Amino acid sequence: MSTDVKRVITALAALLLTALAGTPARAADGDGPSAGQRIANALRTSPVYVDESYADAVPPARQRQLADRIRRTGLPIKVVLRPFAKGDAFDGDSDVLAGTVRDRLPERRELILITTDSDFSDSLRGYEWPSDTHQTRDAVSAAGFMEETRDAGLADVTAKAVDLVAEGKGTQRYEEATSDLDGDGSSPAKSDSGSGSGSGESGWLLWSLVAVPALALTVLATRTVLRSRAATTAVPQLVFATARAADEAELRRRAEAEVLALGETTQAADVSTTPGLQHALDAYAAAGTVLDEARGLPDLAGVLALAQEGRDALSGSPGLPLCFFNPLHGRAARRTGWRPLGRRERLDVAVCEECADALRRRRAPEVLTDTARDGRTVPYFELPGGRSVWAATGYGSLMSPLAGFNSSRARAR
Repeated sequence: MSTDVKRVITALAALLLTALAGTPARAADGDGPSAGQRIANALRTSPVYVDESYADAVPPARQRQLADRIRRTGLPIKVVLRPFAKGDAFDGDSDVLAGTVRDRLPERRELILITTDSDFSDSLRGYEWPSDTHQTRDAVSAAGFMEETRDAGLADVTAKAVDLVAEGKGTQRYEEATSDLDGDGSSPAKSDSGSGSGSGESGWLLWSLVAVPALALTVLATRTVLRSRAATTAVPQLVFATARAADEAELRRRAEAEVLALGETTQAADVSTTPGLQHALDAYAAAGTVLDEARGLPDLAGVLALAQEGRDALSGSPGLPLCFFNPLHGRAARRTGWRPLGRRERLDVAVCEECADALRRRRAPEVLTDTARDGRTVPYFELPGGRSVWAATGYGSLMSPLAGFNSSRARAR
């Protein structure tokens, strides 16, 4: 037996023993208890756990009010409000958090868990064990759709979710709240991840028994392919880096072509019949500057937004800007209200049909990402506006890209 095969089998055996022992390997923070264990420990004292990053949205006084509200229901409700990011202790997945918390509260045969939603940043997600007796999934989802919570903050939406779970008519409330979201009056598709009946010990064990052997086979196959090609680089990193570089190169070519086309159009325009010519020239100059200094996809998308603004200025009839969630989707088709999690105000953003459909169906739109100061990959609009002109402008949804560019240049001086 080869050394490689022995190593894979050894690693596989270790993973299976870990799963069978009921202690799945999860990312821990530092040398102390894992993030999941710390949350579970806190929930034994209070039914509400709020990460410090949400302390402004749900301050201690509101946390105590929520805890009192939960105790009055007499139900085994727990609330966990925290942000998610790929690579964190729960791999950026609220389902993983829910299963982890459930695993670490084995004394609770019945549990209702309300968490922030990792897939859709301005909503909550509900789980219930051993079955969805109180229609928790629909009740928690309905809380974010109701007219009375349209402009409510995170604390109020969570309180409403608790009330709807206690009422026990979650499915009815969800259908009522979402009946007008589609043109035909039908409610959007519900998330498949709702009830937690598939989470916990049995779900983890099943995953381990099925997925781990498959992963081992994949590793063996990958190593064989790599050796046959004399590759020396880690495959996932190489593949993703290569794909991103290819996307960036293609987008740069597209941005260069659009800037060139805008320049030619402005040169051919008649100043006497084109009132927006100066605006177009300014947008052309800004697009050229951003293109020269572009450091990645967000900046190159900004070039497209500036070029679009320049073309609109020439036409004299500006339309909607590029899609807020991902400007690479092209020009938006409509405007809609959207509230980032933890903020009271609702933003009016322009979205393409694809993202509008995702919002209607309570799914996370495909977003353009950027890199935060700590190295995390986050949606570009989560960066501080003072650091990112694109977060400040939303590529035209929140402010003119040209105005944002000029403002950032003025601050830099």
